[in-house]
Amino acid sequence: MSELESEAMEAEFGTVAGWTEEAVRALGAEHAVPAGCRGTGSEAALRWLADRLALTPGSRVLDDGAGVGGPAGWLAADRGVRPVCAEPMHAAAGAAHRLFGLPSVTALAQRLPFADAAFDAAWCLGVLCTTSDKAGALAELRRVLTDGGRLGLLVFVADRPLPPPLPEGNDFPAEAELRQLLDAAGLRLDETATADLHDSPPEWAARADAVDAEVARRHGGDRRWREAQEQAGRVGRLLSGGALRPWLGVARVG
Repeated sequence: MSELESEAMEAEFGTVAGWTEEAVRALGAEHAVPAGCRGTGSEAALRWLADRLALTPGSRVLDDGAGVGGPAGWLAADRGVRPVCAEPMHAAAGAAHRLFGLPSVTALAQRLPFADAAFDAAWCLGVLCTTSDKAGALAELRRVLTDGGRLGLLVFVADRPLPPPLPEGNDFPAEAELRQLLDAAGLRLDETATADLHDSPPEWAARADAVDAEVARRHGGDRRWREAQEQAGRVGRLLSGGALRPWLGVARVG
């Protein structure tokens, strides 16, 4: 696989990422983390994962599928680490570097440009459900983690058949399938939970909404903005209706 698996996903994770950076710069740096975290987890979910990754200031950490860098930026500020961001969309990878000053590379999850055992910990938030090659992505994460290294995951899992309309290009696993994939990759699951995606501080939602409004003001007539909004709305409806569940897990190499 060499690109995202639908044009709608290209719009959502590529073009709109550049527009998001543009809007954050117009509104102020305090909007960067909330806008960058929209769709990838709440502040409490990030904290739950970070607590279980056992990070220290010297930990080598990878954010795989980092988007515009919101979760990695939060992790850097809250835990005193300097994550490396890997992101398949060039516009998003560049935004992560410029908004948060973090090292960032354009790379597919299945072909990470890092040496074996390069990282002590990694997280991968809302990414596995955007690719059909989950086994390849998990194998790469296993490869770049040290023995005993920890992996944090946020995955939208499908607890039952999904009602249409479905978001284009997504491939939501059942929890049983996800557990099997982790086991096959040599990743031992330590702990799981269900995220509450609505428990961030109130100012997060207000700032993320402000960024969306600014992007809409500038680009609302563009087909790609409408496609991205429809794509995100379809995922949101599946989550709010209970057909998808925001699954959190921490696994360990070995």
